[in-house]
Amino acid sequence: MVISLLTAVFEVVDFVFDLSVAIDRTKRLSGQATGSDQIVDVPPDPKPLPPAAQRALAEAEEQERAREHTAQAASGTDKAS
Repeated sequence: MVISLLTAVFEVVDFVFDLSVAIDRTKRLSGQATGSDQIVDVPPDPKPLPPAAQRALAEAEEQERAREHTAQAASGTDKAS
């Protein structure tokens, strides 16, 4: 009984040691793969634009498209869309 209990304890300790070695090797591999062993904070998701900013962005994109269309028409290289 004592021997089986002692064997079980040693098996658990061996498993924990193997797990620790695997984690360490994974960290070393990721450090080699990325060139860095530091954990980097990921920036938070960007906040959605307010409606006024969305309208201003849409207007600016429309003006840019109109400007490109005018430039293409002036140079004679109008592409078929």
